[in-house]
Amino acid sequence: MRLRLLLIVLAAAAPAARADYAVLRSGQRLHITSYQQQNDRIELCLEGGLVEISAADLIRIEPEEFLPVARAQKPAPPVGELVEAAARRYGVDPELVTSVIAVESNFNARAVSRRNARGLMQLLPETASRLGVTDSFDPVQNVDAGTRYLRTLLDSYRYDLVLTLAAYNAGPDRVEQYRGVPPFSETISYVRRVRREYQRRKSLATLRGAASHTSIPPRKSDNKSNREIGS
Repeated sequence: MRLRLLLIVLAAAAPAARADYAVLRSGQRLHITSYQQQNDRIELCLEGGLVEISAADLIRIEPEEFLPVARAQKPAPPVGELVEAAARRYGVDPELVTSVIAVESNFNARAVSRRNARGLMQLLPETASRLGVTDSFDPVQNVDAGTRYLRTLLDSYRYDLVLTLAAYNAGPDRVEQYRGVPPFSETISYVRRVRREYQRRKSLATLRGAASHTSIPPRKSDNKSNREIGS
């Protein structure tokens, strides 16, 4: 296959917001911003120029699945730090927030549910908008808003954890409609899973606290130990 470079221009042009891949019969994959077919020839537009190939040499055009991440994007702090900060800010047990995240997204900040809930705490678009979130995939915004929402629900249901979790999953309107946990298998399972995870984490925290306060008896001197062993 012969590739003929037609033009090297556009050096100062802004990069396209979306790009695709041209898969060639030779096995090459060219990153292109657009293409145009003219009879039996195809012009591929690359960053910085055009390439013309035979139409027979092009197998397919593949869409790029993900847009490139901005190079200047600042990495988010670890989830644990975000949880601790939000939990202190809104007076919520950090173990509860962590348990919700574990069940909702398994700590995947890019998670999207079938209902289009997004991010670590799986905020629905309408909920995120109401809470002032501009990017549900931003861990900082997501954890802050999700924790704030949890606190609102805890206050509304007088710290009834079962009703709070049911409302977080199915919505307060459904809890009001059924005057309790809605009879949805998903919600019932969700409440059980979060409570189980919460209890597990609280138990581990208790064990860690007890271990840190366990006193270690002073070590006996070697001479005394030798005397006792030899006696």
